[in-house]
Amino acid sequence: MSEQKYSPLKNQRGFTLIEILVVVMILGILAAVVVPNLLDEPEKAKRTTTEVQIRGFEQSLARFKLDNGFFPSTEQELAALVEKPKNGRIPAKYPAKGYMKKIPLDPWGNAYIYLSPGIHDDYDIMSYGPDGASGGEGDDADINSWEIE
Repeated sequence: MSEQKYSPLKNQRGFTLIEILVVVMILGILAAVVVPNLLDEPEKAKRTTTEVQIRGFEQSLARFKLDNGFFPSTEQELAALVEKPKNGRIPAKYPAKGYMKKIPLDPWGNAYIYLSPGIHDDYDIMSYGPDGASGGEGDDADINSWEIE
């Protein structure tokens, strides 16, 4: 009889880069929401949450472009990350589950603004902040993808 050596790692599967990025993004969102609220800085927490959400959109948009060779158009909006677009340029390699489960509103209950091509980059993502209007200063200032460090 021949003996077969048993390797416990033979059928083990590691984490994919996407799974790791999703976990890091979730941890970032939790940290952005929970920690500042504990420090009694709710407006700063909302701005940080907005920045984290925009970074999440950017990661999903990068995956979209990697699969399809282009970014969703302005008309397709960020909704193209949730459901395969039916108008404009149709992506050929769209995953069955999309790139995101849903597109959240910003912390003030407003939709994010998406432009592609953007004025500052391949695309621009904006939140108009608490006042819901373009422009503003201080706490009412817009939060823009091209200004996030």
